[in-house]
Amino acid sequence: MSQATRIICRNLERSIAAKNELLQNAQTQAEFARSVDIVLNCYQQGGRLYVAGNGGSAADAQHLAAEFVSRLARDRAPLPAEALTTDSSIITAIGNDYGYDQIFSRQIAGKLSSKDVFLGITTSGNSPNIVKALQVCRERNIQSIVFTGHDGGAVREWSDVCVIAPGELTSQIQEVHLVLEHTLCECVEAALFDFEL
Repeated sequence: MSQATRIICRNLERSIAAKNELLQNAQTQAEFARSVDIVLNCYQQGGRLYVAGNGGSAADAQHLAAEFVSRLARDRAPLPAEALTTDSSIITAIGNDYGYDQIFSRQIAGKLSSKDVFLGITTSGNSPNIVKALQVCRERNIQSIVFTGHDGGAVREWSDVCVIAPGELTSQIQEVHLVLEHTLCECVEAALFDFEL
């Protein structure tokens, strides 16, 4: 067996183990179901979904927003969603003038209303800019969801819903986040457009 074969087998086993752990965790499943209800209600009330993260989680935020605006698997009307990670002029202006820890919270203060929802993605649960974003959401009565890992970190205190993905490594947590993100979109699509699951 080659080294590459050993590594892919090991990584697949770790990925399967993390997903099996989620499969057995009723509390995490219940939190996830709450996140679906919040996003569904947001859209039913004419709101928008805003998503943010750092690094790989920033890419996840853009991916999730794209699934809502375009589609996941079936043709349907677009759903309003935006990743707060895409406008380099806004991000660098805020980062330069106020600090990197405010790149999302300042956008939330300028863009979101109480009928919108913010979803933060942070594998550690301790990203300062996600924590500040959640604090602004609480101040402005904006519902918030966070997809995180490990023990939930600092974001647990500030989010309305905290979905903790199992996994010891960041990459494992990110893989579970991707399953959660796709499932969130699938559930919302099914409810809003009467798709069979």
